[in-house]
Amino acid sequence: MDILETSAYDRIQRRNTTCVLFLYLLPFFASCTIYFYLWIPDSAPSLLAAGIKAAPILCLVLLVLSYNGGRGLVGVAGGLLLSAGGDCCLIWPELFIHGMGCFALAHLLYSISFLSSRYSATSSSVSFFILYLILWLFGIGMYAYLVPFLRLEPEADLLVPAIGGYILVIVIMATLAARTRRPLILLGSLVFMASDLTIALTKFNVFDVEYKKHIIMTTYYLAQLMIALGDVKAVLEEDADDIHKRKRS
Repeated sequence: MDILETSAYDRIQRRNTTCVLFLYLLPFFASCTIYFYLWIPDSAPSLLAAGIKAAPILCLVLLVLSYNGGRGLVGVAGGLLLSAGGDCCLIWPELFIHGMGCFALAHLLYSISFLSSRYSATSSSVSFFILYLILWLFGIGMYAYLVPFLRLEPEADLLVPAIGGYILVIVIMATLAARTRRPLILLGSLVFMASDLTIALTKFNVFDVEYKKHIIMTTYYLAQLMIALGDVKAVLEEDADDIHKRKRS
């Protein structure tokens, strides 16, 4: 009877957690709707535009902190905060390098989080080593492909090493995301790479993409949502394991 009661309790807890999580996500979806309705990329750069663009990410910061507490600041919540700073910088084209720096630091914090104990992974299989290899070959190949176009830019001396450094940190982040074996985290990192790839290919005149801004922002918000939800799920699983250990002791 104790086992049945425990199972029923766990089901109720999961259902309640899902309902609460959905309520926490309502501000994120509402702010995304406002962003796309107003379509900030077509407006003049302003503090209001920056705030509306960063609002969905700030909603995710509050979501992660509500489950993870202050420790999330040296992890996914901190990465999201830096991403919001990068969003604000990118509103002004002349702050592109500053925005890229914010996102690079965000990826470093994501990487630190993916190395934490709650993301501890078992030994990697051959398929995961192949995935790691694909990620690194893709990153190296994209950088080699972009360099000739970067050298045509007025700030080529700064952009060539900066883009190389950024590709390095995002590939490291994606590799560690794959190491966690968590689908949401892995998919979020891959979608993030796709969003940034679209930015690079269009910004540096490799080729143009119809509805590029729609693609960039949709994939960006989706990537951040999956990473945030993956972190929340990891925290919930860690807490559930602690509860079960106490019950058995």
